[in-house]
Amino acid sequence: MNRRKFIKNASLTGVGLSVSSSALSCANSTESKPEQDETKTAMIIDKTKFPKAICTWGFVSANAKAGEELAKGTKALDAAIAGVAVEEENIKNTTVGKGGAPDREGNVTLDACVMDSNGDCGAVLYVENITNVAALAKKVMEDTPHVILAGNGAEEFAYSQGFKKEKLLTEASEKAWEKWKESPEYKPIINIENHDTIGMLCIDKDGDIAGACTTSGLSYKMKGRVGDSPIIGSGLFIDNEVGGAVATGMGEEVLKTVGSFLIVELMRNGMSPQKACEEAIGRIVSKNDRYKDFQIAYIAMNKAGDIGSYCIHKGFTYMKYENATNENVKVDFFNKA
Repeated sequence: MNRRKFIKNASLTGVGLSVSSSALSCANSTESKPEQDETKTAMIIDKTKFPKAICTWGFVSANAKAGEELAKGTKALDAAIAGVAVEEENIKNTTVGKGGAPDREGNVTLDACVMDSNGDCGAVLYVENITNVAALAKKVMEDTPHVILAGNGAEEFAYSQGFKKEKLLTEASEKAWEKWKESPEYKPIINIENHDTIGMLCIDKDGDIAGACTTSGLSYKMKGRVGDSPIIGSGLFIDNEVGGAVATGMGEEVLKTVGSFLIVELMRNGMSPQKACEEAIGRIVSKNDRYKDFQIAYIAMNKAGDIGSYCIHKGFTYMKYENATNENVKVDFFNKA
């Protein structure tokens, strides 16, 4: 039994998931009639709506690159990696790739993961000196027997695959870090300017879904800290029979609910991408009032190409590329107080 089938079977037997009554009804119906999959038969898939690319935040150029690649016939995962590479290489982006804010010790460390339409995945954690860590995560997936490589091991593997060693700490990021050290306290900023992880989902002309997620993590994080972005099921999850989801925001809180996996499983059990994203945010804000101090946002896309997104606080947007049009979409939010 491969990993994807194991996860699917586990979810349908009720391990660890508590869903709404409507979703439970759908799941129970599926269990009572194992020869049928009502979710799939009910979903109308019109391939004339493909290809399509979506990504977190207003990363216009990155999403346009992915969309253009898809329009040329590039497969979903390669298009997603090409798209996020735009921001990994953008030294003005202080939350992704080269130019990302360092940890408390002044070291820029990057995290990324990818997942393809076959259910295969790869990830790299706490990587220094390598810019395109999403592409490196794909190399881990394709050219090693592992899913995750971390730290020095991931960096050494990158060099063996031809990746260049680059200094990731830019002059601007170093100056900001020096300023932060004058009163070193981490306080997450909740507003539209607090861009974070770039997570991207692509569906290609064949209707196959894949995704990538890449980040430099929290600014001035503790040395060794890793968030949700490179963790399959938290920062990103894909099931080509159902759809995909990615997360952005406070990684520690996404990890606690395995948010992206949760959204895909809710979609499997009958929820639309929009309702699934809302439910995933609901799981977080229902725990306690700490949600007032951080932002989390999700985007999701199902096999039919339907899109959903939801966040805790005002300010989050996502990009959508469809029919040669790349647009920024405002997202509804939970905390309207």
